[in-house]
Amino acid sequence: MISVTTPTFENGEIIEYKGIITGEVVAGINFIKDFGASIRNIVGGRSAGYEEELMTARNDALREMETKAAHMGANAVVGVKIDYESFGNAGMIMVIATGTAVVVRNK
Repeated sequence: MISVTTPTFENGEIIEYKGIITGEVVAGINFIKDFGASIRNIVGGRSAGYEEELMTARNDALREMETKAAHMGANAVVGVKIDYESFGNAGMIMVIATGTAVVVRNK
């Protein structure tokens, strides 16, 4: 499964549009990572714990979107967009991957 942010494929022709698809992930940040991020906020620097959680959530959302596309009979996803949201002080992040499932034929 190929997923791209562009509306077309350079070496392929879209022969069928299957529909809009999404992959959603809501992930919690555990106390230890949250505490470490609080310290980083005071002294500066990057929060590896949060970055790891975001990367995992993003990959999971993309994988879920691609799985849904495959179930629709698609072999690719175009126009992919990834959105992130946090839920206040609840320590939760939401990642949504959205795109259009398509069937692509190589040129």
